[in-house]
Amino acid sequence: MIKIKRIYDSSGDEDGCRVLVDRLWPRGLSKESARVDVWMKEIAPSAILRKWFCHDTEKWEEFTKLYTRELTENKQMLLEIKRLEKEHKTVTLLYASKDTEHNQAQVLYRELKKIEASE
Repeated sequence: MIKIKRIYDSSGDEDGCRVLVDRLWPRGLSKESARVDVWMKEIAPSAILRKWFCHDTEKWEEFTKLYTRELTENKQMLLEIKRLEKEHKTVTLLYASKDTEHNQAQVLYRELKKIEASE
C-alpha cells in the first residue's frame, strides 16, 4: 500500500517505510523528529521545474505533465519505491508543501498506481 502524508503531520507505525520525496530538507525539522527512513531527492522534481512551479496552482496542469515526463525518465526510482512497498507492505510518501492537493507526491502517487495497474 502506498500512502501520502505531509511530513509535518505526526508519524506512526502505520506509515510503514517513510520516504521523503522532496529535493530540499523540510524547514524546521531535525532528522530525528522527521522519522524519515529513505530520502529520495532524485525522484523529486528537478530544481528548474520546482522553481518554475513555485506552488502556483495555475501552473498545476503543466507541472503535472512536466513532472510526469521526468518520472518516466527516472523509472528506476519508481521501481525502487515499488520494491520498498513489497518489502515493508506500506510506504508513505512524505512531502513538505502546505498544499495537500498540488504537490509532487500526488503526481508520484498517480504514477506508482499506474505501475501497479499494469502488473
